[in-house]
Amino acid sequence: MCKHNTPDGDYHPENPNRIKAIWNKLQAAGIPQRCVVLNAKEAKDKNLLSVHTENHVNLIKNISSKQFDSRRDRIASKLNSIYLNEGSSEAAYLAAGSVIEVAERVAEGELNSAFAIVRPPGHHAEPDEAMGFCLYNNVAVAASFLLNERPELGINKILIVDWDVHHGNSTQKMFWKDPRVLFFSVHRHEFGTFYPANDDGFYTMIGEGPGLGYNINVPWENGRCGDADYLAVWDHILLPVAKDFGPDIIIISAGFDAAAGDPLGGCRVTPYGYSVMLKKLMDFAQGKIVLALEGGYNLGSISNSVFACMNVLLEDKPVAGSSEAYPFESTWRVIQAHMISSSDSEDEDTKVETLEAVLQVALSKLKVDDGHAELGTATPWRSELSKVDVFYASFGSNMWKSRFLCYIEGGQVEGMQKPCSGSKDRNPPKEILWKTFPHRLFFGRDSSHTWGPGGVAFLNPECDCRHKAYLCLYRITLEQFNDVLLQENVYSDDVSSPLFDTNDLNSVANKKAVSLEALKNGWYHNVVYLGKEHGIPILTMTCSLSAVGKFKSGEFPLRAPAPAYTNTLIKGLVEGKQLSEEEAKAYIHEASTKRL
Repeated sequence: MCKHNTPDGDYHPENPNRIKAIWNKLQAAGIPQRCVVLNAKEAKDKNLLSVHTENHVNLIKNISSKQFDSRRDRIASKLNSIYLNEGSSEAAYLAAGSVIEVAERVAEGELNSAFAIVRPPGHHAEPDEAMGFCLYNNVAVAASFLLNERPELGINKILIVDWDVHHGNSTQKMFWKDPRVLFFSVHRHEFGTFYPANDDGFYTMIGEGPGLGYNINVPWENGRCGDADYLAVWDHILLPVAKDFGPDIIIISAGFDAAAGDPLGGCRVTPYGYSVMLKKLMDFAQGKIVLALEGGYNLGSISNSVFACMNVLLEDKPVAGSSEAYPFESTWRVIQAHMISSSDSEDEDTKVETLEAVLQVALSKLKVDDGHAELGTATPWRSELSKVDVFYASFGSNMWKSRFLCYIEGGQVEGMQKPCSGSKDRNPPKEILWKTFPHRLFFGRDSSHTWGPGGVAFLNPECDCRHKAYLCLYRITLEQFNDVLLQENVYSDDVSSPLFDTNDLNSVANKKAVSLEALKNGWYHNVVYLGKEHGIPILTMTCSLSAVGKFKSGEFPLRAPAPAYTNTLIKGLVEGKQLSEEEAKAYIHEASTKRL
């Protein structure tokens, strides 16, 4: 396969050094000695004809022969991003045949899993022509072979995961109407401006006829997507759908051009990220997974990434790494748009209802950074504040545990207009209890980002024994409290230091309240001290005294909560066994109508 090269010896990113570098890395680490190493094997024409036209197969079969010497360069120039030479035919047949070989052995159970280190890559090769460095679609040829030529192996459903940074346009077309293949591609798209620069990779492309709903595209709106973005899509779209689909084998179009440092991809996936993505897929199809090399043009990145994946297949200790960053806000937008498109398709064919229901549940749990461009890696203050506990006292929708957990785990509940990003530390509260406090509950503002039209709850920071407010206390870390502060105030800047640190915690007991300058434009920037429970400080967040004055004067509107928001308060009070449903309704009605 190294014989396929540029005819004039000029540099090209898709060159023989790619697979040489991978083999050198694996051999240095002693990986081949622990595997079954197979000789490359040429595909048969009948295998290729299952997904490619006869004219295309004949062209690639003969393009390296002497009869094409005078025409070869001219033919390549008319194709999209293709070069051809005297070694191209053999390399193309070996690449496709090798993927067939390992897929067949894994399907038979002879091998647990396999990695086909092949070139040229394949997922751009159209049924009728070469394209994008690809001559034959190696993965599609292997999938078709298992389904159509070896039915006795019992491979009835195949999941193809394409994590190459470019959309797998050809694989999508070849299984567009085939419900036996669930094709999933996550790729840079940028509204059709990133290669292959068309609309085929858009989220609205979901299959047709019997294959409707079996084609899933996650098109990134921008570059620089990294581990967090890919793992969010894995956890909240791919894995739930894979579980519902129940594949008999998984074939991965394993391009590594989304890796950090790739000259063409512009993304930031690390070897650790790839290893986690693969590890999560090992839970399906009894671990029957075949990886076939696609793109990836930074020799260090592809070598380290393939090595990380081999560690997973061999069940070795994973490569070191972590994914502390949040996903981009655009990751949420892409998934939301995908969900809307998918749900629209249900009227066309009820067969996709189950898959779409799974996707909708997954979406509701999505953990993203809503509004943050990117938070980056964990900062030292988080480690310090994770060791300090506080009671966060909620008087509004967060009284309902399910709603509050959105701030910890991410996601949304019924009635919310958009999901929460969640906290960096997603561990649930260590303790939950209820108390009443002598403060006035009231409702104000015309609408909110989270709930839409209607007032939301505020607590007058001044103590007043004429009033009694019910508050649910969650024992969380001071780090988590900072993340709740961020989300309550719809804060959108990168946070390199805490908003409320241990110094603030020590001073708030004396001052009774600390107004956070960094959140001055937020509605809940005033942290109020309510005493201690079991020696642990009780804190809530509400508006400032000056804001209360503006509510009284009419400068800020007082407004009753909308039904959806009201229902969360009722659920919290009832499930917390503080009030009956009727008592809860009366409590909220009085707070929203009584003069402030």
